[in-house]
Amino acid sequence: MPRRPLRVKAADGEPLRTALSALRTELHLPAAFPPAVLAEAEQAARTPGVDGHEDATGLPLFTIDPPGSRDLDQAMHLARRDGGYRVHYAIADVAAFVAPGGAIDTEAQRRVTTLYFPDVRVPLHPTVLSEDAASLLPGRDRLAVLWRIDLDADGGVTGVDVRRAMVRSRARLDYAGVQRELDDGTAEEPLVLLRTIGRLRQEQERRRGGISLDVPEQEVVERGDGYALEYRAPLPAESWNAQISLLAGMAAAGLMISAGTGILRTLPLAPQGEIARLRRVAQALHIDWPHMTPYSELIRTLDPGRTGHAAFLHEATSLFRGADYTPFWPGHPASPLLHAAVADAYTHCTAPLRRLVDRYAGEFCLAASAGRTPPEWVTDAYRDLPGRMRTGSQLASRIEGASVAIVEAALLQDRVGEVFDAYVIDVRESDPTAGTVHLRDPAVVARVRGGSVPLTLGEPLRVRLAEADAERHTLLFAPA
Repeated sequence: MPRRPLRVKAADGEPLRTALSALRTELHLPAAFPPAVLAEAEQAARTPGVDGHEDATGLPLFTIDPPGSRDLDQAMHLARRDGGYRVHYAIADVAAFVAPGGAIDTEAQRRVTTLYFPDVRVPLHPTVLSEDAASLLPGRDRLAVLWRIDLDADGGVTGVDVRRAMVRSRARLDYAGVQRELDDGTAEEPLVLLRTIGRLRQEQERRRGGISLDVPEQEVVERGDGYALEYRAPLPAESWNAQISLLAGMAAAGLMISAGTGILRTLPLAPQGEIARLRRVAQALHIDWPHMTPYSELIRTLDPGRTGHAAFLHEATSLFRGADYTPFWPGHPASPLLHAAVADAYTHCTAPLRRLVDRYAGEFCLAASAGRTPPEWVTDAYRDLPGRMRTGSQLASRIEGASVAIVEAALLQDRVGEVFDAYVIDVRESDPTAGTVHLRDPAVVARVRGGSVPLTLGEPLRVRLAEADAERHTLLFAPA
């Protein structure tokens, strides 16, 4: 889970563009795909290498993504059935386009994941696949791994089936449009069921003790003759959509566990020291956290549209540290099996256009559902995936942190010396005169140091911007 999502909404200035470009150069990120990869992708787009897809083009699927997205991994259709619900979830069949050991596969093993910057992205696969031939774009026949998950009246899983299919999405929707239709009562039955099933699955999550963090998105917006940082609180429709993806990931984990072979996304329980730190942050932000209330219940009471709550949700992402990928096979079971935030077994399988491991998970699930052995290219390589995915995740986190610092510094560099209203959300144990502050406006969380008086958690603090350097990715405040 990203710690501080960031999106550039407005046209950005030259310092921001320059600094982000320099960051990509500094990290030696590929600017383009090698010619052999592009040539193989063009050929694969015309003639995919996997057949045997059943015809499911009559299923009226739809996608929900941010406006303008073209790398569409998932499409869904939701319906009622006797005593419950049926979820059809189509996942782009990337394996149909990627020859094991070929040029595309070799490059994907090197890239591991799509990397997101505020201004551009560095894709895992060539765009002729990820934004065209393999993407579940509307009105086009597309190859997919099609899940059918049956639920009871309470949202509990009663049956799972997965197979290859040819599908055709009917509509490309966005979150704001979906939320608007649901709110004004004009939504058709499948969208109404997104809300119904999403809420049922949220209740299932609550009963398990799981956590879904609605972390506000930090974005750059136009304000008067300049730009500013603001938080955008997630819409309920985004959370309901995420529950469908989570449902598929849990169903996939169950299939692999039943077959005795696969790869899971695992997360250890948060250490008590981290829980204690979050309690101090809650106190600092004037959030009431009753002593006997577990943090999974507290999270559900927070409103990401409130500044203090938004700051706490950002800090609470620290609970997701230590997430990893765990392969298992007969005689070597995964330990632990659980993902602590999901409070159940879980795997990544719903974003194969953007994440390497999902292609392997999909093949494990297809094999388990059909009662056969996974392909040799999967079983030969999947034990090495955790190391690759770990490296890719670390790079993505580094990019995320640096990008946030660059955007904040670029937008504030002309305001060095100005004083801002803030409050202290963390105090460094080794030096209580230093810590972290959350500015009331703009939406910035940054370091503070240089004072002579120890900081106090939760205290309002006037801070002066001491340093803002986009090229060095630094932003520093001092007590005013």
